[in-house]
Amino acid sequence: MTDGTAGVLAELRRGRAALAFGFLAQGVAFALLVTRIPAVQARYGVSDALLPAFLATVPVLAGVGSVLTGRLVRRVPPSRVLRWSQPVVLLALLGVGAGERMAELGAALAVFGLAVGALDASMNMLGVSLQRAYGRSVMLGFHAAYSLGGIVGASLAWAGAHWHLAPAVSYLPVVAVLLPAVVVGSRWYADGGAGPGAEPAGGGGAVAFRWLLPLCLVMTFAYIGDSTVANWSAKYLRDVLGSSEQAATVPYNAYMVTTLLGRALGDFGVRRFGAVAVVRGGALVAAGGFAVVAGAPGVWTGTAGFTLVGLGLCVLVPQTFAAAGRLFPGASDAAVARLNVFNYVGFLVGSPLVGALGDVWSHRGAMLVPMALVLVTLVYARSFAPGPDRYGGGHERSRAADVGRGGNRL
Repeated sequence: MTDGTAGVLAELRRGRAALAFGFLAQGVAFALLVTRIPAVQARYGVSDALLPAFLATVPVLAGVGSVLTGRLVRRVPPSRVLRWSQPVVLLALLGVGAGERMAELGAALAVFGLAVGALDASMNMLGVSLQRAYGRSVMLGFHAAYSLGGIVGASLAWAGAHWHLAPAVSYLPVVAVLLPAVVVGSRWYADGGAGPGAEPAGGGGAVAFRWLLPLCLVMTFAYIGDSTVANWSAKYLRDVLGSSEQAATVPYNAYMVTTLLGRALGDFGVRRFGAVAVVRGGALVAAGGFAVVAGAPGVWTGTAGFTLVGLGLCVLVPQTFAAAGRLFPGASDAAVARLNVFNYVGFLVGSPLVGALGDVWSHRGAMLVPMALVLVTLVYARSFAPGPDRYGGGHERSRAADVGRGGNRL
């Protein structure tokens, strides 16, 4: 191994670890926001009728932030966008908890949304470029770190609610720890130029939307499924299956844990069986989970169904970003930025759609809608297949086009 090769390997390892921590920090921050919404609502006196408008601010402006990031990275590398957007997200989170008037809440949520869009887009841009440099699937590992952060953030939020802490009191120590950590960690972010075969940072190129559209649909359907579990699992167990309030909290916790486990192991599955097989398997498992939920005779069967949904859905989003990078190797940053918008589309559509169907039809029947949408992923599964010139084979494998071949493993 030459000194130059060893330097590249070390740079990529540091970049991978730093980016994983960035994903984890974002998972913590987002979970702290969404799980303490009742406390935020009470602090500002936001009515139930007005609350959805405030909450919609975040995904709408996040979509705007993602689009702006796609343009910005033509001039600056994604690592720089991530380096500045993550501290802004954390400070905006603190602002959400520390304000006193509704105008201050609206401003803090607006900043949070714009920064989250830039953060999500730039994080996944770096993840895609690192996967290209590695020559094997690593994307699921980054999203596993995000899931772990979500579990940590939800646990901290539970502690804050249990001890009746004000949102600002809950948020301040977390921000005080994470803010300097992400600033220091950002020193080691590795842009696309870090490895052989990677596109230059800020690389251009055209993105034909008709080729990206199948991945956009898969992203939307995956987030409709995710928002269904996040927003309706507890209500479904209480109102339909007759659970206690305490038991109603179990499905989402189980969903988060299986999401973490599935993503932690998912990269090995992609290397062994290929992205297409993993995506198809994930879609079938998720759809099967929704079917179990819709037909569940009791609480624990319903919980098992939501658990299956997490195990299946968890692979779809990371693999969709990875597929966009493979589909547009010379313009992956632009492709990821556009694709990321449909993350927020699914989030905005999912909860109102399932809620409206539950009101006019039935809650059991409403669960069949995300099931059907997830199954549509099977139609587009071939979009996840690498081309013949990528990763050196029919699918991503651990020995295909790895950086540092000849015994050197990343």
